[in-house]
Amino acid sequence: MTAAGHPLWAALRDYRVGPADAALTFEARLARENGWSAPHAEAVMEEYRRFLFLAMTAGHMAVPSEAVDQAWHLHLTYSRDYWDRLCGEVLKAPLHHGPTAGGREEGAHFFALYAETLASYERLFGTVPPAAIWPSGWQRFHVDSRARRVSLAEAWVVPKRLVRLGALAAAVLASAGVALCHWR
Repeated sequence: MTAAGHPLWAALRDYRVGPADAALTFEARLARENGWSAPHAEAVMEEYRRFLFLAMTAGHMAVPSEAVDQAWHLHLTYSRDYWDRLCGEVLKAPLHHGPTAGGREEGAHFFALYAETLASYERLFGTVPPAAIWPSGWQRFHVDSRARRVSLAEAWVVPKRLVRLGALAAAVLASAGVALCHWR
């Protein structure tokens, strides 16, 4: 059975985290805490709902993308909503979040489960997961795993490409200065 005809997907598709009248919606908080645009946070929430469906129906442990995992972490802080509404009323079963214990073997295990999750996504939703939210396993476990949370109130974040361009510009200006000194 695909997601389209499944009653759990119908319930998840309409599910929203937190009170409907909140001044700061869950999606707005997710965007703020991760430095995302509002449309990206909305897209991540759609994928989080899809992940929840996979976790309950795929027949194997589903592994979220990094972005989906951020939504899951934040949702867990809304403990009544998570345990009472989501698990109690929508999923009708508990869904625990367990971090990896680390190590090469564990990494390989989660890498394989993530690949299986992506394949189940295609099978159950009939489409390839969006790469902006569900990157390849290599990206998820070898590139994104180097990411760190940074307080933007305490640090500047300068993309490496700008630093490289600045270094290139400084080198060009320095060589132009040297050329001018030799020209005189």
